[in-house]
Amino acid sequence: MSQISDKGLPGWEQTAQRLRQAGIQPTTQRVDIARVLFARHRHLCAEDVLREVTAAGFRVSKATVYNTLGLFARRGLVREVIVEPGRVFYDPNTQPHHHFYNVDTGELIDVPSSECTLQQLPAPPEGTTTEAVDVIIRIRNRETAETHSRAGIAQLVEQRTRNA
Repeated sequence: MSQISDKGLPGWEQTAQRLRQAGIQPTTQRVDIARVLFARHRHLCAEDVLREVTAAGFRVSKATVYNTLGLFARRGLVREVIVEPGRVFYDPNTQPHHHFYNVDTGELIDVPSSECTLQQLPAPPEGTTTEAVDVIIRIRNRETAETHSRAGIAQLVEQRTRNA
């Protein structure tokens, strides 16, 4: 079997072996989801994965996608990146790194760990240990930030005018 299928996805057996190495039973649906997820490095939410799996011609339910992504995260195949309540990305890059999150576009961008240094962390509560540090730097497009700033000032002036 070839390493890359005609759809540009990693091969079935190669992907199944990767799942086995993580202690995951490689069902057809899990392998199909993994093939899409690991085709190239990018950050996908569950809905993106479902859309791409379906577009690739695979049949899978929304519940299966969510359950499989959770399993992959627990087994260390992907990192869950929670950028805000209800907004979770799945990152196939499991090496230590951080992220920029563009609140205007919803894009998540990798930041190498070496480019983000933390001088000091607080001591964890007694009986616990620090497992990991995840930094998400929220960014906004300049034009949008300026518009928000002007809108905020205009809103403040309007409120003060009404209250005067």
